[in-house]
Amino acid sequence: MGDTFYTLKSPSEGWYKEKMSKFLAFAVPVESVADAKEVIALYQKKYYDARHVCWAYMIGASRTEFQSNDNGEPSGTAGKPILGQINSFNITNVVIIVVRYFGGIKLGTSGLIVAYKEAAREAIIAGEIIECHEMREITFTFPYLAMNDVMKCVKDGGVKIISQEFDNACSMTISIRSDNANAFSDRISDIDGTSIC
Repeated sequence: MGDTFYTLKSPSEGWYKEKMSKFLAFAVPVESVADAKEVIALYQKKYYDARHVCWAYMIGASRTEFQSNDNGEPSGTAGKPILGQINSFNITNVVIIVVRYFGGIKLGTSGLIVAYKEAAREAIIAGEIIECHEMREITFTFPYLAMNDVMKCVKDGGVKIISQEFDNACSMTISIRSDNANAFSDRISDIDGTSIC
């Protein structure tokens, strides 16, 4: 399970209406906190006329990087319910933004919690949840004479070559599932003259 996680295949949308207030929800797959913040800024700019643009994100297979924001709604009534839906569906590497257009009738704390939760849920179920693996890049150098041994390791290991340079001294950068990275590094290091950068 270590490097396996679930996320959305592509952006999806949902909406929820309660007492004239409209809640537009957008679920967007992201790779990092920086990506999530970029997406949030984009939606805040796009929906500048909305009363509230609330959000939550979760990053990484270990699900330890997360944040939520109520954007002016009473504390805990928007960001937390959105984050709660991310947890309910056990997804990560996702940011969910819920835009609220106020309809003139107050919903109260419990009404807000339900509305933000349902809008986030609608956006998630409108999308396709896929299984992914956390990847790690490894760069190493090796003598040209070790080429056959190196290529054998690379071909056996479910590895994607990102870049390679073949000369008297050769180098390669590969991408591999995090769970398999240490075993691969050990095998490569056993080849004479090879060193991991």
